[in-house]
Amino acid sequence: MRAAQVTRLAVALSLAAALDHGPSMAQRSTPVRRVAPVAPPAGTVRADDRASDAVEAEMRHVDFHIDSGIVLQIARLRGSLSASVAGAPATLDDKQSFSLTMHSAEIAIDMSSLAVLLNRHVFGYPGARLRKIRVRTEGNHLVQSGVLRKGIELPFRIRATVTAMPDGRIRLHPTSVRVLGVGVTNAMKFFGVSLNSLVKIPAGRGASIDANDFLLDPLAILPPPRIRGHLTGIAVGDGEIRQTFRAPGVNVTPLRAPAAGTPNYMYFRHGTLRFGKLTMTNADLLIVDADPGNTFDFSLDRYNDQLVAGYSKSTSALGLVVHMPDFRTLRRKAGLAADSTTAPVRP
Repeated sequence: MRAAQVTRLAVALSLAAALDHGPSMAQRSTPVRRVAPVAPPAGTVRADDRASDAVEAEMRHVDFHIDSGIVLQIARLRGSLSASVAGAPATLDDKQSFSLTMHSAEIAIDMSSLAVLLNRHVFGYPGARLRKIRVRTEGNHLVQSGVLRKGIELPFRIRATVTAMPDGRIRLHPTSVRVLGVGVTNAMKFFGVSLNSLVKIPAGRGASIDANDFLLDPLAILPPPRIRGHLTGIAVGDGEIRQTFRAPGVNVTPLRAPAAGTPNYMYFRHGTLRFGKLTMTNADLLIVDADPGNTFDFSLDRYNDQLVAGYSKSTSALGLVVHMPDFRTLRRKAGLAADSTTAPVRP
């Protein structure tokens, strides 16, 4: 027996011994558990289904910082904001006060943001077996690497295909698994070893494992505000994952006509919207990128800094147009980030 074969067999035996006699991949696949929605506190009424309370929303070419280190690259989005509790307005200063429903959207996420999501939100719990996760694209495949904790830390690398499931989740199917630098895919099959035997993900984290496949809910893994939508398409390449969302049976129409000089914007209309000390009833708020030459870099946590650094004008229809500088510009001026690259213009 060759040395390489001996090494592979040793790794496979180590993995099999670490399973504590877990279920075999060949025996059965673990049923995927769906997480039930959290019910509102007693005495409250969700406003999500009350169309008259919803604030219609439209976004174009926005790099939306939903949390520190997590950016959703929104090429286009048409949807609505709904207050979490009836009687209280959707408030931009409180991520828990509203949810965003996407009727139609094209959104990308880069590998840096995905790594933060996996490390901080999906596997960011005490005793997590997977740690120090890094991700990159390799052609149209996704490559994950990190360490698997099972008594000791075992470096791993998984190369996987990425597909959209009919129920709106993402399936990552491994085509290659390496542990300690040794390919163990065939050995795992031979010894009945599966990833769901090695890794248990608690409910409510937007992820699960079915045999050797990772199943991700692309919206449930995100931090607040809560975002709803149905994934219909996905593509991997060039260091990012591009996702298409479309609500079935919904007639999506543009919220505003495209205007020259404002290719990058966020527009909110109807309903009640609160930001800072200002509350708009029958909202008519247009937030425009002060630099139309690149994507609009917007931070939900730091939007007030952008608001102060920009300027606003009232319209004859009692609406408000706010011109904001990019968040990346404010960070560079404040010395908060070393990255001085300029985002490309999106078509």
